[in-house]
Amino acid sequence: MTEFLLKSICILGRQPALGLAELESLYGARHIKPIHGAALLDIEAADINFKRVGGTLKVAKILAVLPFTDWSKLFAYLKENIPKQLKYLPEGQFRLGVSCYGIRVPLRTLSANLLEIKKIIRQTGRPVRIIPNKTAELNAAQVLHNKLTHRGGWELLLIRNEGQAILAQTLFVQDIEAYGARDQARPKRDARVGMLPPKLAQILINLSSPDDRRQKTEDGRPRSVRILDPFCGTGVILQEALLMGYSVMGTDIDQRMVDYTTENIQWLIKKYPQIEGHVVIEKADAINHKWPRFSVVASEVFLGRPLSSLPGDDELKKIINDANTIIKKFLINIASQLQPGQRMVLAVPAWRVKNGFKHLPLVDHLTDMGYTRLDLVHVKRDELIYFRENQIVARELLILKRL
Repeated sequence: MTEFLLKSICILGRQPALGLAELESLYGARHIKPIHGAALLDIEAADINFKRVGGTLKVAKILAVLPFTDWSKLFAYLKENIPKQLKYLPEGQFRLGVSCYGIRVPLRTLSANLLEIKKIIRQTGRPVRIIPNKTAELNAAQVLHNKLTHRGGWELLLIRNEGQAILAQTLFVQDIEAYGARDQARPKRDARVGMLPPKLAQILINLSSPDDRRQKTEDGRPRSVRILDPFCGTGVILQEALLMGYSVMGTDIDQRMVDYTTENIQWLIKKYPQIEGHVVIEKADAINHKWPRFSVVASEVFLGRPLSSLPGDDELKKIINDANTIIKKFLINIASQLQPGQRMVLAVPAWRVKNGFKHLPLVDHLTDMGYTRLDLVHVKRDELIYFRENQIVARELLILKRL
């Protein structure tokens, strides 16, 4: 077995399992080693397609693995080595930020020690600005606003991994402003049909492994990969797939949603004129429609009635059964249109109750409908649930393959 050569680290989002599953789908389990809240990779940081991953907050290149985690020793290492590297940076002001993950250091101590490093750097004649820590880790907005991934800026990460500390430099950080613009600025949104976050849409697409379905036409030219979303709603999955370079097909039973998606995609193409993917949007009932050729399916299906509080047992049972009936009919319908081995990734409803989650009954009967549920190496099935603390209806992610 080849040795795992540590080259980069991904700091994962609020639900690390989802980001880890996404990275495994993109790069393979053998190239990843999970640690608390992050993933180590034997892939160069510059080779990670960061703009297309939704579950990773930061990507950093590994600089050193230090055989200690005590902050006083780590500070001594930084104080000695940061000034030595300044000669390799362009002239002008140096911007420095430090984030500690799992390293025990009081915030006051961290701030005081960084000011000490600032004084040492100033003695060399170089102007320097230290980015103040509000917490042990700088957030994405701080890194972006202070341009710490640009020339003349550094964000150094110190990540505890058992008895070692990994020192890394951030190369990419999640562009929260771009996500916000794609979400909040779209002309048509509707909270009643659910508000699928663009980051979760990216995860769904990546879990479907669309690049594995690349084919060629009869004359040998590459055939475009087409993502199908049979419950397209306002078109979030379609928009993220287009930005990734795929063609898309979206259908919805509600003409209003078809109109919303059409307007949103027109807005997106105007905003990002480099988009080249082909777009098909039409009204269709997912329980009986026959779609033309598609590569993979990525969709947030019918989530049932929106809930602001947990209903009684009888009412919840009815809500679950109604959703189960619609989704089961869809699965039966599309099964005959899938080729053996073809993937489908669905966000289906799961309901938060006092002792965990209530799941769709069909989840235990997928093989009866011609599907196998794929398992991942680094993430368990019950970790593939997207939820927020104040929500009753969660999204359970099913990675399915046609038998």
